[in-house]
Amino acid sequence: MGLYTWRWEPHWLDVVERRLRVANLPDRLAGARLAQLSDLHIGPRVDDSYLIRSFERVKALAPEIVVYTGDFTSYDEADVFVHARRVFAHLPLGSRATLGILGNHDYGPGWAHPEIADRIAALATAAGVRVLRNEMAEVEGLQVVGLDDLWARRFEPKRALAALDPRSASLVLSHNPDTADQPGWGEYAGWILAGHTHGGQCKPPFLPPPSLPVLNRRYTSGEFELSGGRRLYINRGVGHLLRLRFNARPEITVFQLERA
Repeated sequence: MGLYTWRWEPHWLDVVERRLRVANLPDRLAGARLAQLSDLHIGPRVDDSYLIRSFERVKALAPEIVVYTGDFTSYDEADVFVHARRVFAHLPLGSRATLGILGNHDYGPGWAHPEIADRIAALATAAGVRVLRNEMAEVEGLQVVGLDDLWARRFEPKRALAALDPRSASLVLSHNPDTADQPGWGEYAGWILAGHTHGGQCKPPFLPPPSLPVLNRRYTSGEFELSGGRRLYINRGVGHLLRLRFNARPEITVFQLERA
């Protein structure tokens, strides 16, 4: 069991395919695929070869949109920026758009170093990822809002969501699922795509995970119905902080967009 949780499951990638029904989705995006990758945790604890193999699986699916929902790195090595640049060269990109947000680990020690986050964001941008920091991007009629990190005290939903046209299709990227319980969402009634939890990493069968980095303990992984018509999807992440996983396989989610 110890060998399984250490050597096998952390690299046993689960490509989850599911539908994502979006209100007012333009006809030209109906049937398009959106791939969500989260929590890469580039650094000495996650094998580069495993990450690159995971990226190749996404590239083979040729998604139209790719989104990254935070924690590109773990920031636990001196040459983190050199390492990130090397791995970023292999990132899968969407044929129509590639968007991303930052997570707490992208802000360095104590989640308190915006200068580190700026460099990580610049490296991701150079690799083809448009990093959204409390702002909105439009992808052929789909509005995508990217919220900055909660633990880094950069989360500003009211400002970011103010740019949305309620008559158009929209979804939100937010690294920490606890943000769904924060004020500032206004009338937003769409999907929120998150990561951060790693699914608990080690989850006993039929029981909740003993360790979960959120205040709301129901936010483990998968789909959740929220107030105000919102829905939340939590991706288990590709990487890890500790190389241990049990009953919480690493995940890449491939959504097929449909009009609600």
